[in-house]
Amino acid sequence: MQRLRIDDCYLPELFTLSNMAQQNTFDITSKIDHAEVANAINQAIKEVHTRFDFKGSKSNIETEGQDAIVLTSDDEYKLRSLNDILQSKLVKRGVPLKGLTYGKIETALGGTVRQKIDLQQGIPQEKAKEIVKIIKDHKLKVQASIQGDFVRVSGKDRDTLQEVISLLRDKDFGIDMQFTNYRTN
Repeated sequence: MQRLRIDDCYLPELFTLSNMAQQNTFDITSKIDHAEVANAINQAIKEVHTRFDFKGSKSNIETEGQDAIVLTSDDEYKLRSLNDILQSKLVKRGVPLKGLTYGKIETALGGTVRQKIDLQQGIPQEKAKEIVKIIKDHKLKVQASIQGDFVRVSGKDRDTLQEVISLLRDKDFGIDMQFTNYRTN
């Protein structure tokens, strides 16, 4: 049996891909489940139809496309009550209230008032820039980049990525954030 010396080995074989540092990534997103919103709206409408204080009123909750909800009622007081009912149903269904953006209350036809509620899908550009700035200000060994409506964070160490997640959970950006798509390349 012949012994090989280190000098006889082909060096690139020693440094295979398994020895190289792996890149870990995760995405920061902000999405609302439309099915849960639809279920919450249906439950809220059922409750409105059975409540005594809404008897005979023109109160209604409807969707406007997939990214908006419209509340309609007789007056502002009933509109706020309708909003409270909707919010309680959304919370029970696990829909974050930070993902709702309320429009102003305006008068509608037939002496009613209405309010439009936009459902947030994706992280707005200015919030994404703020998230990236906070990550870079803490000088952690990760890279954060804006990828359309989400932010991708990548780094070599999983513990550092966990630090980034806990750092961002402690800050309030005014939006609901989910940390998804955690993977190792």
